[in-house]
Amino acid sequence: MSVDAKTVRKIAHLARIEIAEERLAPLAGELNGILRWIEQLNEVDVSGVEPMASVENVSTPLREDVVTDGNIRDEVLANAPCTEDGFFVMPKAVE
Repeated sequence: MSVDAKTVRKIAHLARIEIAEERLAPLAGELNGILRWIEQLNEVDVSGVEPMASVENVSTPLREDVVTDGNIRDEVLANAPCTEDGFFVMPKAVE
């Protein structure tokens, strides 16, 4: 695949980027270089290689999945303009 100045202009329009006419040809060359590099990567045989989320062999520390209320109900309700019986009071949204 080859990118020309017309294609760069279209990409810039779609991305809502203003590019001066004299920059279209150099950008086309840069994009062609990137595409050639991607084509080289496609030639690499990766069969038998498992997908990875990271190059580091680390695991994510997980906490025990326990439901708690935080025991701070009174502190949370202290921020509310209106409460009743331990709950927020809200005006009716629909009559």
